[in-house]
Parts: sequence; C-alpha cells; structure tokens
Amino acid sequence: MNDIMDRYRRSQDGFDRVLAGVPADAWDHPSACADWTIADVTGHVIWGQHLVRHWARGEEYTEVTGAPGTPHPAPMAGADPVAAWRAARERSLATLDADALRRPVDTRALGTIPLEEFLEALVTDFLAHTWDIGHPLGQDIRLDPELVAGSFAWARTRPLRAPGGLGPELTPPPGADEQTRYLAFLGRRA
Repeated sequence: MNDIMDRYRRSQDGFDRVLAGVPADAWDHPSACADWTIADVTGHVIWGQHLVRHWARGEEYTEVTGAPGTPHPAPMAGADPVAAWRAARERSLATLDADALRRPVDTRALGTIPLEEFLEALVTDFLAHTWDIGHPLGQDIRLDPELVAGSFAWARTRPLRAPGGLGPELTPPPGADEQTRYLAFLGRRA
C-alpha cells in the first residue's frame, strides 16, 4: 500500500505545482488535450478525485461531467480551480485506507480491478495532465523520472487506447529522452 500511495501522492504533488502556476487569465486557454481548455483538464482531474472517493467508500458515482471524453469538464473546476482541486484531493485521500485500496472497482478500460491498481492508472493520468496543462503555457515540465519509468512500464501492458482515453502512439524523435518517449507513447508531442 505504501508504494502506490507514495507514487500517487508524488504524481498529485507534481500536478499541484503546475496547476498553482496557471495565470489567472489562462484557464480558458487551450491545453494539450484536443478540444479541452486548461480548466477542462482541471475539471477532469477533479472528477477523478470524486470518483476515487466514491469508489473507496463502495459507493456508485454517477456524475459524468468530467469523465474521459466528455465535451467540457470545466464546470467541475468551479470559480477557483486550484482550491477546487486541492479540496477534492484532500477529501479523496482521506478515504484511501488499506480496505479501500483492496476494494474491487469496475472500470471502463481495465475491467474489474482493485482500487489500488486504478490508482496506478491515475498516476499516468496525473503525469499526462501535468504536461497537458504546463506545456501549452510555456512551463518547462520535467516529470519525476522515477514516476515516468514506472508509469511507462505499467501503461505498456494495459489497454488504454480507447475513445476518450489515449490517442494513437506517436513516434518520438531520434535520441529522445525517456520523458519524450513516454509522452509520445501517450499520444503527446513534446
């Protein structure tokens, strides 16, 4: 449990740092996710925290506004996206005990898995969306190399390419570093 929770929190910390650097007038700027603004990506990530909180408690979560592939999840981010993200994160983390992590959850792409494994998927989501927000804003995004390596190994063995999920894998430039190869695998051009 400690290993996944450490990776999960570290990926959240990286996302938080980038989110805190979004200028007040940039929330409606395009992100690196097709058809989503910075606020849309933030709303999607907040939606994921609500999903985790519900699943950790064994509750159904029926809100779809921020689900992968939805048109505009920005309303989930509210008037203060950073505060909304931090509140959702804290409420979600408070539910993640050993029993919750063992709880089976029915996911769209991965089937029925323990919540702990779903957190592995969210590490990938946080890394990708950290880049999706920071890169278009001109931030120099250096993802945690240890998290990238682990996420890259995990993602290569999972069926993540689906509508509303990962797009087609891109070919990285020759001599690309691991982060660039990872982002290309996730369908992002660094």
